[in-house]
Amino acid sequence: MIANIRAQYKIDLHGYMADGDANYARLLKLFPKIDEADQRKIYVCSAGKHILRFQVLERTPYTTLIKLDEETGTYVPCKRLDSWLKLPLLKLRLYHDAKMAEVVSCDGVRHIRPRYEYLNKNRYQPDEKAQWNQFLSEWLAYCLEFGYDPVSVF
Repeated sequence: MIANIRAQYKIDLHGYMADGDANYARLLKLFPKIDEADQRKIYVCSAGKHILRFQVLERTPYTTLIKLDEETGTYVPCKRLDSWLKLPLLKLRLYHDAKMAEVVSCDGVRHIRPRYEYLNKNRYQPDEKAQWNQFLSEWLAYCLEFGYDPVSVF
């Protein structure tokens, strides 16, 4: 009965593709030698001393699989992020022919549908997959604005 009253969630394919395109461009700015290097670290100014690590897990002719996680560091903190903030473990797939990137796994959850009913046993949002990619988009934008390369600073 409630489902009949609520409007059906519709996938915003244009927005999803735009996020994928923007995420691909941001990743290449943060990890310009993605074809050669196996990992890249970005320091993010925060009370929690976050270091984001982009680690290449797999390369194929048309795709690259990257793990994005964090580790703690020993550099001088600043007050941009709260120390309680923890980045979930993300796995990203870059599609080089389409120039797109998407989150394929978040904290070990891999099989996610593009749309869910509002009430479901896992408590996913109707647009869970799109939210993962939007979260990645916001993190990458934050890294571009406030992150820095430890090698060029020290």
